[in-house]
Amino acid sequence: VQLVESGGGLVQAGGSLRLSCAASGFTFSRYAMGWFRQAPGKERDVIATISGSGGSTTYADSVKGRFTISRNNARNTVYLQMNSLKPEDTAVYSCAAAYLAPPYNYWGQGTQVTVSS
Repeated sequence: VQLVESGGGLVQAGGSLRLSCAASGFTFSRYAMGWFRQAPGKERDVIATISGSGGSTTYADSVKGRFTISRNNARNTVYLQMNSLKPEDTAVYSCAAAYLAPPYNYWGQGTQVTVSS
């Protein structure tokens, strides 16, 4: 089983980034997926989730209206489109997979997102 995130980087406040998480080693469509982030000195928080079919999504209040989670089951990939980025969005972003529903079974290594003011 492998989850590999990509797309992180340095961006100015107000900018956008699109994160990808490529999955392998399991039946992707049967797994709910989540994006999490952890800033230095803070706990890891869930920021967006999506059901296996993609028909149901949830967002943390801090990102609602700015971030969009989506998935392509044919490509075994989940995405996080991040718009209107703020310095407080700076964190390591990780994806995770949960069989049908949480708790999450598999985790990626994470990708750094840094938003400059």
